[in-house]
Amino acid sequence: MAATKMIDIRRGMVLNMEGTLFYCLDRDLNTPGNWRAILYLKLKNMTTGAITDERVHPDHKVDVVYLDTKDYTYSYKDGEDFVFVDKESFEPVTLSGDMVGDMMKYLRENDDVKITFYDGRALSMELPQTVTLKVTETEPGIKGATAAAQTKAATLETGLVIQVPSFITQGELIEVQTEDGKYLRRSKEGK
Repeated sequence: MAATKMIDIRRGMVLNMEGTLFYCLDRDLNTPGNWRAILYLKLKNMTTGAITDERVHPDHKVDVVYLDTKDYTYSYKDGEDFVFVDKESFEPVTLSGDMVGDMMKYLRENDDVKITFYDGRALSMELPQTVTLKVTETEPGIKGATAAAQTKAATLETGLVIQVPSFITQGELIEVQTEDGKYLRRSKEGK
């Protein structure tokens, strides 16, 4: 950790304020005429996810934290927890079901993720932008019904249910955006 003046804080930095980690989402320096400068920071609590606006003095100091992000592969589910393996050292790390939440609906065994650590403790997991999943259940498409874009529900191999175009059939591989869970396109990997 390095103590830095608040005025040197930029978007994307992680700060340790009174033992709590905050991610800087935005900053605004206000210098009204010949009055003292005021710095407004928009911070995200990395433990709770809460976003707060802080008004700080530009000359005050804060500790800047450097996080470690590594590539991991999803291995298996262990009760309520999930086990991931480091792609370089093959060291396993276990993340709680509370931490990963609904993100596991986008992952199959051997899929890659990025896990961010601070002081040897996992803080967050980041999914790839798109994942390829197999359609396990969907209604048959209606032939010739292409006058308007029609969608239907499809259940994917991980249990995720999304809306797909009517031409998608059971057994096809499709690409899904992990940010919003929307169908992107048929996968180029084939059936």
